[in-house]
Amino acid sequence: MATVQLIHLTKRFGKKVIAVKDITLTIEDQEFLVLLGPSGCGKTTTMRMIAGLEEVTDGAILIDDVDVTDMPPRKRNVSMVFQNYAVWPHMTVYENIAYPLRLKKMPKSEIDQVVKEVAEMTSIGELLERLPSQLSGGQRQRVAVARAIAVKSKVFLMDEPLSNLDAKLRVAMRTELKAIHAKTEATTIFVTHDQSEAMSMADRIVIMRKGQIEQIGTPDDVYNRSANMFVADFIGMPPTNFFRAEIQHNNGQLHLINPHFDFTPTEQVASLLKNYNKKQVVIGIRPENILLVDEKNALFSATALVTEPQGSHQIVSFRKEDGTIVKIVAPARPKVEAGETIHIQFKHDAMRFYDPDTTLAIEG
Repeated sequence: MATVQLIHLTKRFGKKVIAVKDITLTIEDQEFLVLLGPSGCGKTTTMRMIAGLEEVTDGAILIDDVDVTDMPPRKRNVSMVFQNYAVWPHMTVYENIAYPLRLKKMPKSEIDQVVKEVAEMTSIGELLERLPSQLSGGQRQRVAVARAIAVKSKVFLMDEPLSNLDAKLRVAMRTELKAIHAKTEATTIFVTHDQSEAMSMADRIVIMRKGQIEQIGTPDDVYNRSANMFVADFIGMPPTNFFRAEIQHNNGQLHLINPHFDFTPTEQVASLLKNYNKKQVVIGIRPENILLVDEKNALFSATALVTEPQGSHQIVSFRKEDGTIVKIVAPARPKVEAGETIHIQFKHDAMRFYDPDTTLAIEG
């Protein structure tokens, strides 16, 4: 398919609003890349610039080393799937898929072959004679995807295509889209604000905030090796828990001290912090890496604030000294009741450390 390069890409609206600020990024051939971030972070604007629907203020866009920055959308050889499906209501499914092929003056027999081929690939082969009004939301979205595939563009752009579907269908469609991507081997750029969607589908995730890139990495990278506190808090549900701690050296040993605990970390953690010259550090630990243990093995104890049963597990919360809430993902049994005293230990090798001033991760 294609490689897409964004080179120092910037988009301004008026003099004051910078929607996208100096982004440089390469999307590899056949990659499924997800642009992820909160509303207003610039991810959709970035996609619209790639599509040619938004004018670039500064920088360049290259597709297979061809500068398409000032090309009109029709010449860029990209297909876009929108949030609202954008299927024509007066046309059958067959006609919807065939329409862009007719615009290309493709022979009728070839159109018929392509339509049936992509309909089979997207599991809508039996729906070709129906109108969009006779389809479910998921089926209409498959039609939009089939139409995009039929054109055989170099790049597929998907702007929150699952956001109008109900929760169960969204999960099913994630699998469908990932399977379709594997079959087409297309270079795909997918925009979402749903981090579980990004984690389940992406080869790499680009996490954005305020028009800039915070981190680029595989789902494993951004989850387990978050570059800063924003990423650690944004990725994961429930998100990372943070504990501010004071660093002290007693009798040659490093101690991490918080109103809840005072402990000596492992040698590996101590070596990570040996060149860190500040007295305060933020410990980041994910909910599944906080353990409920018996009292004698506890780092500290707390009072359970509330328990949220999830079937396969339970989420147990307690309130810290500063009033913020910590969430723990614990086994479903034994069930923890609100008001119960819980005994807590951390998985020491799963802790991540951040500079409280820069919010950046402390790397060895």
